[in-house]
Amino acid sequence: MLKFIVENFTHVLPILISGAIALLIIIERFVALTYSYPMSNYDAFFDRLRLLIMKDSIQDAIALCDVFRSKPVARIARVGLMRAHQPTSLIESGLQIAVSESNEKIQARTAFLATIANVATLFGLFGTIIGLVQSFEAVGNATAQARSALLAQGISTAMNATMLGLGVAIPAMIAYAILMNKSNKISGQIDQSAIRIMDLLQQRYFATEAAPHDNNEFPQAGLRVQR
Repeated sequence: MLKFIVENFTHVLPILISGAIALLIIIERFVALTYSYPMSNYDAFFDRLRLLIMKDSIQDAIALCDVFRSKPVARIARVGLMRAHQPTSLIESGLQIAVSESNEKIQARTAFLATIANVATLFGLFGTIIGLVQSFEAVGNATAQARSALLAQGISTAMNATMLGLGVAIPAMIAYAILMNKSNKISGQIDQSAIRIMDLLQQRYFATEAAPHDNNEFPQAGLRVQR
């Protein structure tokens, strides 16, 4: 294969470039989706948030989110907490924007792997066709004794081009499937976190409704509003 790459470098260069780009994307996305974005202590994080929110310690809850600022779940919770004293509609709109931005970051660049897999396969087929054309041209100009050897060599070169293209495409498609599965799990966790933080804020509101209202509270806003 190395000899084939050296002798047909112009044919295989696009495939090698595609493979290098795919490898960089796979490494970057694997690190992000495996270590950077997921929150392993997800339930414990929301249990702690629940205690702080029900005690009306919003600033402490925001500080807890800041500790995990690299996690999308914590960023979503922080957005909701920053709007805790606003009407329900404003909290929901803020959470929707934050969820959309987080999902966009999570799914970034992963879809390129499917495109690279298809392109690498096509580059391999293109190299196969070029190799066959060159082989038949060489056979046409060769002697009868050399034709069989030249034809066999040309077909071998053409098949190697296809094999190299598939060698890039197959791992790229496998990595794409694995990374998409990880992305979907994190996206589901993000959607759930928006619902959970909204639920906690609603519980906080109704808990405060059970107590007498002071002059700085406006229960008709949907959530407690403070001046």
